[in-house]
Amino acid sequence: MVVAFTSCKSGLTPLNANYVKSEPQPLELVAGKVPATIHATFPANWFNKNATIVATPVLRYGDGEAWGNSYTFQGEKVAGNGQVIVQKNGANVTLKSSFDYTPEMQNSELYLTFNAKIGNKTVALPEVKAGDGVLATADLLNAAAEQPAIATDNFQRIIKEAHDANILFLIQQAELRSGELNKGEVTGWKNRVEKANQSPNQKVDIEIASYASPDGGYELNEKLAEKRETNTEKYLAQELQKAKVNVPVNARYTAQDWEGFKELVQKSNIQDKDLILRVLSMYNDSEQREREIKNISSVYSILTDEILPQLRRSRLTANIEIIGKSDEQISSLAVSNPKALNVEELLYAAHLASTLQAKEAIYKKVTELYPSDARGFNNLGVIEYTKGNLSAAETLFNKANQLAGSLPEANLNLGYTALTKGDKNKAEQYFGNAAGVPELNNAMGYLSVVNGNYAQAEKSFGETAGNNAAIAQIMAKDYNKAQKTLNSVAQPDATTYYLKAVVGARINNLNEVTQNLRQAITLNPGYATRAVKDLEFSKYITNSQFLGAILR
Repeated sequence: MVVAFTSCKSGLTPLNANYVKSEPQPLELVAGKVPATIHATFPANWFNKNATIVATPVLRYGDGEAWGNSYTFQGEKVAGNGQVIVQKNGANVTLKSSFDYTPEMQNSELYLTFNAKIGNKTVALPEVKAGDGVLATADLLNAAAEQPAIATDNFQRIIKEAHDANILFLIQQAELRSGELNKGEVTGWKNRVEKANQSPNQKVDIEIASYASPDGGYELNEKLAEKRETNTEKYLAQELQKAKVNVPVNARYTAQDWEGFKELVQKSNIQDKDLILRVLSMYNDSEQREREIKNISSVYSILTDEILPQLRRSRLTANIEIIGKSDEQISSLAVSNPKALNVEELLYAAHLASTLQAKEAIYKKVTELYPSDARGFNNLGVIEYTKGNLSAAETLFNKANQLAGSLPEANLNLGYTALTKGDKNKAEQYFGNAAGVPELNNAMGYLSVVNGNYAQAEKSFGETAGNNAAIAQIMAKDYNKAQKTLNSVAQPDATTYYLKAVVGARINNLNEVTQNLRQAITLNPGYATRAVKDLEFSKYITNSQFLGAILR
């Protein structure tokens, strides 16, 4: 009565609640904040010409409260910097604030408070309630639920090698010379072929490619290259027979080796080599090419001495396939004799292992046998992260980074550990050094949710089937995709089912709400307490089916 009397006498009556509305309704957690916009109306003839009103939103929750931005409004006769309200017209005003989120704000009330004066006299204006509670589904985001990055092995079942040797010929000759046949390049090549043929896990085939240099007429060079191929093939057949090597041999010849000529010129330091290369690109006719190059008198003698002799040759190529151990052999040795495996095979063995415990044992062996390889420490850290031992995981990720200088996978994983501590800035720095890691898209999706950019988050997560991806889709109001994502989660947990219930509530499907809440609470009884105060389910709070699902 006193408040009403004072207000009426002053000319400022209590503002009707119908004149104050907040949006969104209810409020919603976005990027760690609770943004609130209050739209208020000062009706015509309500605002005293000598009044000054400071209006401030306040969000009250539990034992705490958070104050928003203050806005000053003043009558026409007041000298000041506030927004002037013309008494006879009134005004619609907008007050924007953002509150730092705490979980207690889920059960909260938003008020618009007033500090009013007419002249120097304080006037008591009662606060007006503007809204109830905060939707906080985004706080179910969990960095520990993301899949950290394994540093992959480079294991290859079949390793392909090509070994070359060149037999050179004199100009316009096709005879094989003993000096060429007995040089180390050729004898070493023959030994490698013989070794591959004898090895049970190696296969070999041989190619002979014979050439003539591009100087001279085409017909002469074609006959010359063909004769060089014939002589080389005959010689090699004899050598393979003596060594008891029976492998496929494929022979061919090229009359004028312009490609080889171009390659050698490009690699050389010959003066005017750019001019020579330009001639090759301008003319396709062999005879014209030869004439134009001979006209470059300053370099032609160098070509005849340094380039052309290297093109009068037969090139021997041994294509060797080295066939590695089978999966069964690798898996067995990883347990019985890990020292028999190289680091790539041992890392691959962990990939083959079917249990977390088996993978952990192998990664420990990697760090013991190959302590300078960062991948073993990173991957062991992934195991610790998966087990929830975040501190131990962080230590191992840092060790991997130290060994490698900067390991992209370790950087991504350190970004996730930073997020579990709420350090978004540090996470962004780590993710910036994780280029090329496939899991980076999900990391950026997670950051986009944290930053309140839900459309970008949904795009970054793509088709990932995980709780965090579903949260991004729920916040983007893409409920069909969120349902599909949650139904595709390989190992659903309590949060998966709780999010299914949230989607059910948003599409007004009570059965989806109750069935999934029961499952969520079975796996994590704490979700019963959250569901009672979660505004996602406010419309069901008196529903017996809903209460039966959470009060068991």
